[in-house]
Amino acid sequence: STLYSFGVYDAASLDAASTSVTTKCRHLDVFAGSGSVGLESLSRGATGAVFVDFAQNCCDVVASNVEKCGFEGLGQPVCCDALLALRDPASVGIEGTFQVITITPPYEEVVYSELMEAVANSPLLDEDTVVVVEYPVELGCLPHSVENGKLIGIRNRKYGRTVVAIYVHRPSGRLRRTAESRPEEFVSL
Repeated sequence: STLYSFGVYDAASLDAASTSVTTKCRHLDVFAGSGSVGLESLSRGATGAVFVDFAQNCCDVVASNVEKCGFEGLGQPVCCDALLALRDPASVGIEGTFQVITITPPYEEVVYSELMEAVANSPLLDEDTVVVVEYPVELGCLPHSVENGKLIGIRNRKYGRTVVAIYVHRPSGRLRRTAESRPEEFVSL
């Protein structure tokens, strides 16, 4: 997968107490639905996932799927508005930062400019957080740089009616070379 090629699941660090190698990769799945994207991330090595959806039935399904997939204690559904979760996460019980954030909204129900501003300025992002945004081809193209360079586009690929844009928040250069800026991909499709 593309996220593997960026090295997000193997950002190894030494655990000072045990000198064993541990991986810290927390995933925030926004507009989670059934939780399939965050669950896939857990199966690939993420150490935890928070699933945000406005619909209570979706949050209930996520909780059930986390259990059925054997990830008890690693997945937390949060039933709330996505923009609230991004702008004021503490108010809905979300703490810390995430290494991967996926945003897969219902296309006609969001204003993408507000969504991109909210994610770019969210306290949930840290240096090198990878942000994946799904959007409809009818939207045209999301910008290569968001909020004065807080998010830098590294992939923008069309799959039928769906486009997937991948950004890095305040890139430090620690991600693998495959995660370099690619402005040429952020043109009208």
